[in-house]
Amino acid sequence: MPQQQPVRVGLVGFGQTGRQIYDLASRSNDVEVVAIADIGQPDILHYLLCAETRDAERHTLEGNFLVNPRFRARLMHMNEPREMPWDLFDVDMVIDATGNFRQRHFMEAHLNNGARRVLLRTLPGDDIDRIVMPGINGGDARVEDRMLSAGSATTTALCLLLHALSREFAINCGSMTSIHAYTSDQALQDYAGSDYRRSRSAAENIIPNSHEAGLWLGRILPQFEGKIVTSALNVPIHEGCLLDVNLVFADSGVTADAVNDAMRRQASSYPGILDVVEDPVVSSDIIGNAHSLVFDTQGTLKAGSYTVKTLGWYETLGHAARLLDVVRLYAALDQQGGAA
Repeated sequence: MPQQQPVRVGLVGFGQTGRQIYDLASRSNDVEVVAIADIGQPDILHYLLCAETRDAERHTLEGNFLVNPRFRARLMHMNEPREMPWDLFDVDMVIDATGNFRQRHFMEAHLNNGARRVLLRTLPGDDIDRIVMPGINGGDARVEDRMLSAGSATTTALCLLLHALSREFAINCGSMTSIHAYTSDQALQDYAGSDYRRSRSAAENIIPNSHEAGLWLGRILPQFEGKIVTSALNVPIHEGCLLDVNLVFADSGVTADAVNDAMRRQASSYPGILDVVEDPVVSSDIIGNAHSLVFDTQGTLKAGSYTVKTLGWYETLGHAARLLDVVRLYAALDQQGGAA
């Protein structure tokens, strides 16, 4: 049987998640990033990559190409999806890591320019073919899917928690608050933006924010449609996020120990995606962890008769790894010519 060719990926946006995707791909044997679209200067993009990975010897810049021991990626000074010549690079999948171009017409522009599929690193802005989360609903993927989302780091962490616990308990409803590191679209000093609270300094404030996970949860886990309220608090740290989830169980006999034991049992069903930690960890301990959810057994508390409070950690590296897992999932579908 002939060896399968690496999946050819076009990457839009070379922020933190984009750099993590590129570095992970450079250390794989089945994915190649062949072109990167970003408005940054090539030398600055290279500098940020080396700072992100702490590996200046592995990643070099040759003219307009980022080069590593596995592949060369052409840097393109472009921003709009309609500008990007994916047909010239024979791209199998475009990963939009910007978080900005979430609507169907932007995704269609990538397809019209030669990409076979488009994958968003965040939740979509309107209806698309599928939201895919490996380990949760990857079996629903179909070879005809073209416009995809991998959700978000927060959404994936929440869905993993719900999916794992719902295998053992009936859950009536719940609420989720993401205690989230500040993001690149927030100002470090007070600066007038599109939202009152997000116009305040991200480096000096805890900023309440909305979160779209609850709006799309029913597309991923239909049994939780309309049952989970979601929100966020952006806090003044650079990396490492915490999921604070209160779940109302149907059975009053569900204890904190029962929830912890269930998560310990279920972790083996999500290898490389879900981890359980017994130590008293804090946010900096999660940096560099490629799991999508690190369940914190020390944070589980019974509250009243039916409610249990849980804590789980995550960071963007885990989401970058899941995006590449989605790329591999659809490459396997193409090879098989059918469903996962």
